[in-house]
Amino acid sequence: MLVDSHCHLDFPDFQDDLEGVIGRARAAGVVTIQTICTRLSKFDDVRALTERFDNLYCSVGVHPHNAAEEAPDGVDDLVGRTRHAKVIGIGETGLDYYYQHSPRAAQERSFRIHIEAARVTGLPVIVHTRDADADTIAVLADEMAKGAFPGLIHCFSAGREVAEKAIELGMMVSLSGIVTFAKAEALRAIVRDLPLDHLLVETDAPYLAPVPRRGKRNEPAFVAETARYLAGLLGVDFDALAAQTSRNFFKLFAKARPALAA
Repeated sequence: MLVDSHCHLDFPDFQDDLEGVIGRARAAGVVTIQTICTRLSKFDDVRALTERFDNLYCSVGVHPHNAAEEAPDGVDDLVGRTRHAKVIGIGETGLDYYYQHSPRAAQERSFRIHIEAARVTGLPVIVHTRDADADTIAVLADEMAKGAFPGLIHCFSAGREVAEKAIELGMMVSLSGIVTFAKAEALRAIVRDLPLDHLLVETDAPYLAPVPRRGKRNEPAFVAETARYLAGLLGVDFDALAAQTSRNFFKLFAKARPALAA
């Protein structure tokens, strides 16, 4: 059994194919999926998807790209939306200095609000970081010193220090199809040194389809390709990797309940 810990099934890419997407995921052994909220204005739509499928969960949050226009008013703006049984995570949030669609100050303010919501609820904060290693580490360390919270670095492609600091702080690291890309050797060098009991797998669908699906629309079924590649990279049995990354997911996202395989 596998878990796709991070995808975006509310995006238009899946509008006419959602039943098929869920069915293909089950057929590939992906029996639990988390679809991620990127705008509070879209949260009701994201949550509604989870009510259609027993094995689908969601988060609540504002992507750093949208932090200036849709930042939460405060912690309660997020916490109140976590009371639904299918809301298991906070985010995605974080810092993205590559595109900087929102000013850095707005991103950081939103990031800290999400972390406080994670601290209050006990739900994991889902961290997006791109070209912002030093500031991401600084915010996580500063906030952890104020009080512990669970979390993970999603779609990890940052530097070694981000992964090592996250694990030192008790967080997990989630790997996407990027790890399979031909030019990702630097990432693979880092991943080889990470402890398996701190790793998750994800698609970030519809983006970042793994080899040999690269160039196609990504979907949760394809997380099996990433997991298979990762097992080879780490020198472990595929079934063992699938089982461990799934255990890691349910340990971190403790509000979720494992679904039965089809």
